[in-house]
Amino acid sequence: MKTIIRTCLVLMFLIAGLSGCSSVITATTAVASSVGHVASAVVRPFTSSPPSKPSPAGLDDYKTQVAQHVLQHNPERHFNGKLPSMLPAIVVLKITVDRDGRLTEVAVQRSRDPDASQIALDSMRRSTPLPPPLQLAQATGQLTFSETFLFADANRYQLRSLAGPQTP
Repeated sequence: MKTIIRTCLVLMFLIAGLSGCSSVITATTAVASSVGHVASAVVRPFTSSPPSKPSPAGLDDYKTQVAQHVLQHNPERHFNGKLPSMLPAIVVLKITVDRDGRLTEVAVQRSRDPDASQIALDSMRRSTPLPPPLQLAQATGQLTFSETFLFADANRYQLRSLAGPQTP
């Protein structure tokens, strides 16, 4: 199907280029647009599911996927912009997920602010299930990693896996 479409498009552009006529170019564009629309309509019924995220290449890639997922599920908690030089709270969570991305354990690994710790824990729990770690899950079928919540104020944070540089 792709070969037929490509061949038709090449022939149309070749004819348009040789003729130098603007009406042929307009007709060629209209036909190319129609061919692309028909091709997408023909291919669409054969796709069984929406495209999924690619499997993570490594732990850093997986942590980035998880951080994006957490922010999507907690948009009211996301701090957008440069972080201040003095952060009011930093919370490090130890997170364990199974092969399917279900949260099996989440615990505060490091924090000095109980309110910020609770916000971080609640954000992780609201985000379940997480993206599946697939081949990163060990022989036990689980993956354990840490994520750092960098609080810009009392309620909003950035995740270290996605955060940019802080304000000097």
